[in-house]
Amino acid sequence: MNASLTPVKPAAASAKVRAPKSACRMTVIGAGPSGLSATAHLRGAGIETRTFGEPMSFWRGHMPTGMKLRSAWDASNFSAPGGRYSLNEYAATGAIRRTAPIPIEDFIHYGEWFQRQTVPDLDRRKVLRVEGIGDRFRILLEDGERFDSESVVVATGLLNQEFVPEVFRGLPPELVSHTAGHIDLGRFKGQRVAVIGRGQSAVESAALLAESGAEVELISRGEIRWIGWEGAKTMMHWMRAPSGVGPFPLDWLVEVPHVVRLWPHALREKFSKRCLRPAAAGWLAPRMGGVRYKPGRVVVSAKPEGTGIALVFDDSSRASADHVLLATGYSLDVAKPGILSASLLERVRMQTGTHCPALSAHLESSVPGLYFTGASAVPAHGPLLRFVAGVGYSARAIAKGAAARKGRG
Repeated sequence: MNASLTPVKPAAASAKVRAPKSACRMTVIGAGPSGLSATAHLRGAGIETRTFGEPMSFWRGHMPTGMKLRSAWDASNFSAPGGRYSLNEYAATGAIRRTAPIPIEDFIHYGEWFQRQTVPDLDRRKVLRVEGIGDRFRILLEDGERFDSESVVVATGLLNQEFVPEVFRGLPPELVSHTAGHIDLGRFKGQRVAVIGRGQSAVESAALLAESGAEVELISRGEIRWIGWEGAKTMMHWMRAPSGVGPFPLDWLVEVPHVVRLWPHALREKFSKRCLRPAAAGWLAPRMGGVRYKPGRVVVSAKPEGTGIALVFDDSSRASADHVLLATGYSLDVAKPGILSASLLERVRMQTGTHCPALSAHLESSVPGLYFTGASAVPAHGPLLRFVAGVGYSARAIAKGAAARKGRG
């Protein structure tokens, strides 16, 4: 969940394109949990690193106000050498208090504090393009500046990765939108909203909409699967792995991505799907009283009707709404952020059956010096890397790989 860039746009005609500056060793693109943690560990390993992006921009600009994290407190830490700058350390400053679940506003403030401690020289300019030039990379920034970098870490997270089912494609945004397009669900007060999905985003969005005064119907392929949370101190809770990702006992395998990456592709894919099944935190259940359910249904037709939208389901039943909110997740493709040049992408070998890169133990792609972290690393290293709980593993792996490259150099 960590991105800080916008889709690539051509540099303005009036922008002055400057000659490349001397090369730096490492460039990190993205200032969310993955990018900031990678920078902290790279610098801790003595590797010169420049990092670009607005801190926590995806969390701040693509998630609704009032949202709370599904992950537990101890599974929501950024990572720095020596375990520094944890949530507990931030709470000790008095800025927030330990709560379960964690309000997104507190998490964003924590991320900004972590950035100030570890990457105080963060460059907030947008990266427009990364090209492969010989054995290094050329970076083009939004103001026309160019510079060369020996290595690059792509930490753009879920930027531009929203999945829109085919039946809803092409419909106007005033009728259909993705949850990633909203930070204020209060705008739907008094409207009839159909929420599509049954994961955390769908259920929490439905609850927030109902609490904001909307008339909400939650439509899903199956029943909601509820999972425990930090406040439920049951015997099963104490048996869970620290990250809480996946069902017991598979959650303990999630904790060792360096082992999961060695499995055959088919087994790793099946394992990841099992651990990333749609589910909602149990603490949301008491807030769902104002939401109507329509489980076991699939929308087969969606068309504008009057000022709203008409839906037809697979059993020929019908419904209408003023707006459809898609909580349909993300479809990962490293080309979608539009940052990597076409010629560079052609050199990146993809994981079988995906648009995500095949990665080494150090999260290095088939292009030497080009690293990927966060959600795009899930097909190669397993489900832990989809969550904040995985940023420590990925940051340490990248730093170790970069240090080895430095040694060879």
